[in-house]
Amino acid sequence: MRINEIDAEKGSNHLPLYFLKYILVNHRLINVLIFILLALTWGSSFILMKIGLQSFSSNQVASMRLLAAGISLLPFFFYFIRKTPRGKLPVIILSGLLGNGIPAYLFCLAETQIDSSLAGILNSLTPLFALLSGIVLFKAPMVKKQLIGICVGLIGVVGLFAVKGIQTNEYWYYSFFVIAACICYGLNIALVHHYLKGYSSLQLGSIALFFMAIFALPILLFSDIKAAFQTGATPWESLGASAVLGIMGTGVASVLFYQLIKRAGGMMASMVTYALPVVAIGWGFVAGESISWLQVVCMGIILSGVYLANNAAKKAPVVEDTPVKS
Repeated sequence: MRINEIDAEKGSNHLPLYFLKYILVNHRLINVLIFILLALTWGSSFILMKIGLQSFSSNQVASMRLLAAGISLLPFFFYFIRKTPRGKLPVIILSGLLGNGIPAYLFCLAETQIDSSLAGILNSLTPLFALLSGIVLFKAPMVKKQLIGICVGLIGVVGLFAVKGIQTNEYWYYSFFVIAACICYGLNIALVHHYLKGYSSLQLGSIALFFMAIFALPILLFSDIKAAFQTGATPWESLGASAVLGIMGTGVASVLFYQLIKRAGGMMASMVTYALPVVAIGWGFVAGESISWLQVVCMGIILSGVYLANNAAKKAPVVEDTPVKS
């Protein structure tokens, strides 16, 4: 049967083919599917870190993540490295350190003490720190509503600390590692916005992650990884989680984000920020983490601040191809 005859037989055995045709021709649906897959991929990064930490140290999990991500994007690296001016490489490497390298180690270190769901909630601060970085370092203009959004977001963070932080000092201390990682993300977004505008996320990501993998390799080799396999409770499960974290959570997610920007624009791609903590909380429930309704309220306050700040910046020039990471 020809594909154009399927419309007349929606109720027949050819329904799966009709549905496939509908997906292929409906670009908006494809964009939504990419958005959902990206949110699930990035939002799952936090629980994957937790699984990796069951047998390996934070440095080992972060190093394996960067190695796996760098290897997964090697074909793109070989393609793009020839098209990239040598003078831009130091800036791209700095972008890799701020956008992937340093945050990978900070997040893993934080999750040795805090829940993965909390890390996912705090990660939603990234757009606010990107806005602050542009204002402080690059003298970007700021309107009153942006300042209000930043303040609302910070109130949500203070609320998170108040909800659980008074119970244990470790909660306060290790939560700040996540905030430091978000600051790195924000600095990287501002850096890319001002110095790497003409390059795609895939080009920057493949080159940056190649060098991050090179930096991570000696850290992993000198971390006594063999001992972890001998003493770890579930070393192969943790290794698999770390590999998936790098390949999917960093490598494939970069490609998906790049495609979403090209197909639907930067505005829809930026909305992933709001979905990540929801996915992280969902995995936290599955893993049996303690999540109170007050934490969910604080997450809502943070996301409200992000929305206010982003909404106020709509009239400002938008960079359509800026990497966002987790």
